[in-house]
Amino acid sequence: MVENVSTHPYLPPGLKLPCGYVENDKSILELLGVFFGLTAVVMVSTWIYSGSNAKVKLSTVQRLTVCWFVLCGCIHLILEGWFSVFHNSIAGDQSFLSQLWKEYSKADSRYVSADTFTVMMETVTAWLEGPGCLLIAMGYVNNNPNRYVLQLLVSTGQLYGTVLYIGNEVKDGFVHGPLWDPLYFWFYFVVINSPWVIFPTLLMVQSCRRMVQAQAQMDKAAKGKKKKN
Repeated sequence: MVENVSTHPYLPPGLKLPCGYVENDKSILELLGVFFGLTAVVMVSTWIYSGSNAKVKLSTVQRLTVCWFVLCGCIHLILEGWFSVFHNSIAGDQSFLSQLWKEYSKADSRYVSADTFTVMMETVTAWLEGPGCLLIAMGYVNNNPNRYVLQLLVSTGQLYGTVLYIGNEVKDGFVHGPLWDPLYFWFYFVVINSPWVIFPTLLMVQSCRRMVQAQAQMDKAAKGKKKKN
């Protein structure tokens, strides 16, 4: 590990980085502009595709669900996949994705310091939940009956990972970023992460309801067959 306390901007003081730190050469506006711009492109493209290429007509809620899972799949596989592979060199790397992680790390330095829990969590998220999200989106478009089972599994994993991620920081006393800072705490840490608490919870409830309804129909059909016999 390389200790580079005097030249990196991360908390807590004395934080050790796995490589020498190189300051970003892209501005916050450029990094966030590209990220949210690509997010919008993915959402709009998926919305259009789900309305014109689905095997059955999807409701507005279903199309939004497809958009959510495609976006999650892209973020998990590309952004978090990058972190999973290159976590030890992000602090000194100047590629766009590394600079994006260095910027976010000002809110949570566990990323730039390659914290063991964070690396393992993001690795599971990237390579298991990422493909799972895309399979769910395909399930909606192709009217696949396994979509709600996959949705329950992936959404549970997303919520579980997010709760552990936030919970560990709460237990540590929010030492990895400037607490209450409008940009780094409220926007980066709270606002950006909150969708992975809200939407997985709603989708888990929806999945459970759908499976309960399906089981009730199967039980009713089985009871009808017994009466005929």
